[in-house]
Amino acid sequence: MRDGAATMKRVTLELGGKSPTILLDDAALDQAIPGGPHHGFFEQRSSLRRRDASSCTEEPARSGEAGHKRCDARFYRRQSGRSQDRRWTDGVAKQYERVQSYIRKGIEEGAEVLTRGEGHPEGLETGYFVKPTVFVNVKNDMTIAQEEIFGPVLSVIAYDFEDEAIRIANDSKYGLHAAVIGTDLQRARRVASQLRAGRVVINGMTDDPQAPWGGFKYSGVGREYGRYGIEALLETRAILES
Repeated sequence: MRDGAATMKRVTLELGGKSPTILLDDAALDQAIPGGPHHGFFEQRSSLRRRDASSCTEEPARSGEAGHKRCDARFYRRQSGRSQDRRWTDGVAKQYERVQSYIRKGIEEGAEVLTRGEGHPEGLETGYFVKPTVFVNVKNDMTIAQEEIFGPVLSVIAYDFEDEAIRIANDSKYGLHAAVIGTDLQRARRVASQLRAGRVVINGMTDDPQAPWGGFKYSGVGREYGRYGIEALLETRAILES
């Protein structure tokens, strides 16, 4: 942006995120359980290889989930079991140590490790494999809840009321991607409409190449994909006749 300003160039910037998933109290757990770990961990092959190679959508809880207390215990115990089924490709030592430092930071700040934690997965001691880790009893001001990790680390924040979940989700300097899981679609859409994110998905990791992609706040400026991305590259001209 600074370099482009010298010659009045417009720029589109996609700058990352810390994307929240809101698990509503009417969520179908059998539907939510496969999605939660997948959303949180599906890009970790690339993110451990090179920090800038990962998809930033992986970071709301994708790296942070707000789960209603009524379904919190059942969901995350079962979810932690699913996360153990995945293997993570080796990356570079620097990124491995970076992810480990975030896991340690989470423990130091008082979050509880529900599954896995520090160190190498059993049987994968050689290389830079990271255990897919789920934290519970997380506060939204903790480092693991606010900063991009680019590793398979999921933070869970319990809530009581819908408004509280929305407040937690929006309490971030980022606003790239978010998700809502619930069976009442009218309610899920109402919640989704209040999230300060450039893209929000409901009940699944949905994509549409015609839908705009881009963030609010520190997640960037401008949009990509579809006509929205094309329009960013065009200058509108008016020719008037009297």
